[in-house]
Amino acid sequence: MISFDRKICNDHDAASSREWLETNGIGGFASGTISGTNTRRYHSVLTAAQDPPLGRVRLLSKFEETFVLGGRSVELSSNQFPGAVEPKGHEMLSSFRMNPFPVWTFEIDGIVLEKCLFMPHGLNTTYLRWTIAGAGHSDAELILRPLLSSVDYHGIRHESDGTSFGFEAKDGEVLVSASDTEVTCRLLHKGAEIIPTGYWYRDFEYAIEQERGFEHREDLYQPFELRFRLSQGAAEVTVTTEAGKIQEFAAARKAEIERRAELVRKSGARSDAGKQLVLAADQFVVKRGAGHTVVAGYPWFTDWGRDTMIALPGLTLATGRPEVAREILLEYSTHISEGMIPNRFPDEGSEADHNTVDATLWYFEAVRAFLASTKEYKFVRKNLYEKLAEILARHLYGTRYNIHVDTDGLLYAGSPDVQLTWMDAKVGDLVITPRTGKPVEVQALWYNALRTMESLAARFGDHEDEKRYRAMAELCSLSFNGSFWNRDEECLFDVVSNGESDPSIRPNQIFAVSLHHSMLDAERAAKVVARVEKDLLTPVGLRSLARSDPRYRPVYEGSPLERDSAYHQGTVWAWLIGPFVDAYRKVNPAGPVTERRITDITSELMSHLYEAGIGQISEIFDGDPPHRPRGCFAQAWSVAELLRVLGKK
Repeated sequence: MISFDRKICNDHDAASSREWLETNGIGGFASGTISGTNTRRYHSVLTAAQDPPLGRVRLLSKFEETFVLGGRSVELSSNQFPGAVEPKGHEMLSSFRMNPFPVWTFEIDGIVLEKCLFMPHGLNTTYLRWTIAGAGHSDAELILRPLLSSVDYHGIRHESDGTSFGFEAKDGEVLVSASDTEVTCRLLHKGAEIIPTGYWYRDFEYAIEQERGFEHREDLYQPFELRFRLSQGAAEVTVTTEAGKIQEFAAARKAEIERRAELVRKSGARSDAGKQLVLAADQFVVKRGAGHTVVAGYPWFTDWGRDTMIALPGLTLATGRPEVAREILLEYSTHISEGMIPNRFPDEGSEADHNTVDATLWYFEAVRAFLASTKEYKFVRKNLYEKLAEILARHLYGTRYNIHVDTDGLLYAGSPDVQLTWMDAKVGDLVITPRTGKPVEVQALWYNALRTMESLAARFGDHEDEKRYRAMAELCSLSFNGSFWNRDEECLFDVVSNGESDPSIRPNQIFAVSLHHSMLDAERAAKVVARVEKDLLTPVGLRSLARSDPRYRPVYEGSPLERDSAYHQGTVWAWLIGPFVDAYRKVNPAGPVTERRITDITSELMSHLYEAGIGQISEIFDGDPPHRPRGCFAQAWSVAELLRVLGKK
């Protein structure tokens, strides 16, 4: 259980910098801060996924909450407006905990009021409950004022946009709708009274949006008040887009607690941190079609092919969920086009984007890891093997974006106006880190894919293909060692293209050591790890560029252009700690000394579970100390790679 006392809760800055997250397994979510102040446009009580896992609509931004006792009103909410925090409900907080859901405890003149919020699995629904501890408060009331947004989850609502809101009150239910949104929100309740209001609350200020250079002020509509007499029992509200009967709070809470406890049990996690990472991992696994996929990060990413394949071993295999891994691999196999899996599925629900060179190669590694864990060779032979062979054939003869195998056996990709690797920051036509040609990690992944297919061909009796894949892998290895070794720096070049070699010290070279099949001998592998450790390793991951490089950007902040310009120019990526640990284990003796060093390397990331996204791992961090967390507060591959390399700890 993660918990915070008054020291954090009553400090508005500290409480507002820590974000909670609830998800529903179909792409919907709820999120906010300990203080109750929304600092992002994405914070909400309910963001519903209408076309799982996409079609997200932010329906109910928050509740304004007022506790009334003996004629005295105490505000429990907190909001940031221009130049002021008003009201200051966080000052009433005595604690906040994740147990396993967000729970706030308020103390008002000796009275303890507890608020709980959670989402059940598989439904666009959020449950909330406010409960007084003890008895003897016959006149205690709670007033809830819903603040509606009803916009696409990337959007901002303004009073001036001409939208009208309507609501219809029935017995124990209120239907709320917006004129420009087709989604109807239901509020199920046992309140004593509904009072129509119809107010706009103007100029909520979202600090993180302002910091990121985006529009950061929003107006929210408050249609009515819900009043509860707490002496008659807990105040409960269920916010949902689902039709028909919804489970009562107690039954839904019990079922969800049991579901999450079973996830932890199946995983075999032993430590509190390990158990929390298992629960964090579950938040990224969502339904797509008949199978599953992975939401790359909250609050704004959808499912990306590259992130899904990298995260698959940690999110599913390391947590004892091989059936989910199987479904993900099968689902993505249905979206292969011209030998490529999708890079991403756009929010709009249009055709998937096939604009990456490495996502498809990570698919091979995901299949290899799946087989290493499950031995389900029959499944792969029946459903995936021929598709994998076709992928290699398409790469050999050429596919989109000039992706093809060159005469030296290495994989060439790209043109000046596209960015196909994971270092994919681009602003308009400006590619921030152009890597056209033969990127080092793409060659490592290509070799790994060839060796994986060689092994599968041998097992399945395809001996001609086995020989072909072996010959291709041997040529790839020979060319790689001849072209990529930087003798001056004793490490690997980042990109080789048309006789030119990029000597930038970047983390991409670590994959030439970390992947299961490596082209490097022991001596060169050790030198690569030493160089990456010296120039790129931080307590929270690997820098994307060495500090000695004149292009190095120490801080990730500012406008979208400024941030994209720093995204891969020094910014630290937490997920890269996984391949670094793999590589470190390969080049160092197995035993307690190496494992103690790995514990030291990962200890600050484990402590990060108490910062930023509570119980989660952030996407990125500043390159320079104190390595402030940035980007998404919950990132799939950041969590997955820690789970994968730390095992059951």
